[in-house]
Amino acid sequence: MTRPTETDADATALAGSPTVMDSGTAGRWLDSLVRPARGSLRLATLLGVLHGWLLIPQAWLLASLVSSVILPPPEGTEPAPMLAMLAGVMLLRVITGTTRDWLASHAGLIASDRLRTGLFRHLYALGPAGLRSRDSGALSNVALDQSEAVGNYVGRYLPQRTIAILAPLGLLIAVFSQDWLAGMLLLFAAPLIPLFMALVGMGAAGANQRQFQALARLSGQFLDRLQGLDALKHFGRGAATVRELEAGSEDYRRRTMQVLRIAFLSSAVLEFFSSVAIAMLAIYIGLGLLGYFTLGPAPELTLQTGLFILLLAPDFFAPLRDLATHYHDRAAAQGAAGELAPILEEPSPMTPRGERVLTDDAGLTVQARGVRLGYQPGQTVVRDFHLELHPGEAVLLVGPSGSGKTSVLYALMGLLHPQAGAILIDGIPLEELAPDALERRLGWLGQNPHLLPGTLRGNILLGAPDAGAEAVRTAAEQAGVTRFSDTLPGGLETPVGERGVGLSGGEAQRVALARALIRKPALLLLDEPTARLDPDSREIILHALQTLHRNGTTLLIASHQPEQFSWADRQVHLPRTGGQGDSP
Repeated sequence: MTRPTETDADATALAGSPTVMDSGTAGRWLDSLVRPARGSLRLATLLGVLHGWLLIPQAWLLASLVSSVILPPPEGTEPAPMLAMLAGVMLLRVITGTTRDWLASHAGLIASDRLRTGLFRHLYALGPAGLRSRDSGALSNVALDQSEAVGNYVGRYLPQRTIAILAPLGLLIAVFSQDWLAGMLLLFAAPLIPLFMALVGMGAAGANQRQFQALARLSGQFLDRLQGLDALKHFGRGAATVRELEAGSEDYRRRTMQVLRIAFLSSAVLEFFSSVAIAMLAIYIGLGLLGYFTLGPAPELTLQTGLFILLLAPDFFAPLRDLATHYHDRAAAQGAAGELAPILEEPSPMTPRGERVLTDDAGLTVQARGVRLGYQPGQTVVRDFHLELHPGEAVLLVGPSGSGKTSVLYALMGLLHPQAGAILIDGIPLEELAPDALERRLGWLGQNPHLLPGTLRGNILLGAPDAGAEAVRTAAEQAGVTRFSDTLPGGLETPVGERGVGLSGGEAQRVALARALIRKPALLLLDEPTARLDPDSREIILHALQTLHRNGTTLLIASHQPEQFSWADRQVHLPRTGGQGDSP
């Protein structure tokens, strides 16, 4: 398999994010995702501002037409040209608004796709060793829902942030040009809205992050229960599991309602101040037109200017209203950033690789010299491990649970970088080998085979996608797959479900072994290959491994049951406390 490079631009930009984020740091981190979409975002913002400014001629033409209907029009004034101009302005507003929405949505998709791509590459770079403590349900929630929240922030909030300043500013200048007192009313009302929005929304980011965490826990819990549904039913835990899921759903409902309360409160504050401002403006214009109010420019008001100002007033607050709506996209994105950051900043535990290749195709000599392994700084799982593995040998790696047998296998595959010591493949340090130099000659069989939805043949071909029908058949026979597939109506074309649904544990293990054998590996690493198998399946797996050993394949087997592998050449012991002893 090919490992993603550490210098990938997206992964590098994303991986530098801090674990704990305040709103400013989260905003800067989120803004760093805008670079690929900056062109679309700027054009969307420009069109949004133009869309708002086009309200000025639209309101003026509409006020002129209404005034000409109610009052006698001036000499030479014809309504037809004004109607044509009004239709043209309205059409232009439709075009600019539609194009702005498309460009903003496109910018959000670019940002969310870039985030997902960087996230998937980083998760791949973490490998099994880095993801061993993470829940797959929570990771799927992060990759889908939380990256979507970041896309909404980029596509909705960022352009509206600029539009909410420039569009009302143009309308305010137009109102001031007609009546400075009306302009002052709007000017004093405008700052109150973002001020109270900010006060109400101070806890929105924290509430959204707690909501995301609850959803991630619920996703992981639900996926875990689905995967273990058979065992839960067997032990009579179905009703208890339903109650646990109901409790998790209720917790998520409460947190969602907290976010909605903040959203409704923020909207109520905006509507209150905008309604009060518009009402004051309407009272001022009405009293001025009736002659009951003579302060400032009130006596100079006309029906046309009064209607013009009243038509602009609601749209003066419209961009701020949209900003209030998208302000919660910002809070959701900041909450998502707090969840994404710890994952993206986690360093890859995999061994860095170079460009050297292996020239000898006959076999592999593996040496481990003074290797110390751990998953966290200051943590030691294996200490001072030594191993000499020659071509054609079958070596058994034994030790109590927690002694680091799986960690040793991870290290030999390059999935876990040693804290100290060296691993040599044919005398070449592992970190100097090209990523595919070892992998193409390496086979792996774990104790929990993972099969994908498809057919038996398709799952076997995952080991070597370009292999032919004869190679698939040979691997299936070697692993004992044909013993049960030949009795099925579809043979190797028989479909299997997620994680091997439709097959027994022993049958799934045989398919996984065939997937490893079709690669024709020079070195086969096995982690508890016979664990939890029935006697018949265990005998089939053991017979296949003995045949491989006789044919010259190098085997390194981690097992708690050494008596099953009495034919192995020797054993390597791993004590629970670290260290290593080698007995023939």
